[in-house]
Amino acid sequence: MGRVQDKVAIITGAALGIGEATADLLAQEGARVVLTDIKDREGEAVAQRIRDAGGEAFYLRHDVAQEADWETVVRETLSRFGRLDVLVNNAGVADACPPEEETLEHWRWLMSINVEGVFLGTKHAIRAMKGKQPAGGSIINLSSIAGMVGVPDLGAYCTSKGGVRLYTKSVALYCAKNGLNIRVNSIHPGYIWTPMVEHYLAQHGDILEGRKAADSLHPVGHMGEPDDIAYGVLYLASDESKFMTGAELVIDGGYTVQ
Repeated sequence: MGRVQDKVAIITGAALGIGEATADLLAQEGARVVLTDIKDREGEAVAQRIRDAGGEAFYLRHDVAQEADWETVVRETLSRFGRLDVLVNNAGVADACPPEEETLEHWRWLMSINVEGVFLGTKHAIRAMKGKQPAGGSIINLSSIAGMVGVPDLGAYCTSKGGVRLYTKSVALYCAKNGLNIRVNSIHPGYIWTPMVEHYLAQHGDILEGRKAADSLHPVGHMGEPDDIAYGVLYLASDESKFMTGAELVIDGGYTVQ
């Protein structure tokens, strides 16, 4: 216990799935957490559960594609907790579409959340982390195995997650070479059983059959759970990973080694 004691963390997309599990785990390990999402009821419930368990947490409505929302979230975080140590850029969307049927409107919508949201969060987190004493922090960007290998019908999603992967490396180098003491790493989950994946499977056939098919894609024989990713976030948020920046933490049940 206490692996991130007294660190202040912002977690986007924290109402459900990986974000929810991450908020719970960081709070259990001593962090003060700011949960953001557009699913207000679920997000408030997660924050209340953390407080009921003795942790420090609050929820803010947050469209990650809007810079004004990022400014508000960071300002409120600094106002309440006085610092920012960890940013988990977790919010994202996924949608399947054959490339010849993809629309520019849909493409731009997905990029605005998955890529621009990460850019905006990183920008404002660096500003906050530079301003505290001592300066420093950890930015953790949720990419995907789809940012490393191609997946049919997921062209926009693959592009967005590949962008997150390389943007992470660029910013990590910038922070290191400028002595900012801010580490920037990406996490690449395999298929994780979350409401987003369940919704995707429901749109494309039978959920049970879809889960069996997704399970079979992983050499370990099954999909991952949100906690599997949350523990990776915890490691990167903690000082245990102080020599790690610009890296790809792949947590995928062996998917990408095939």
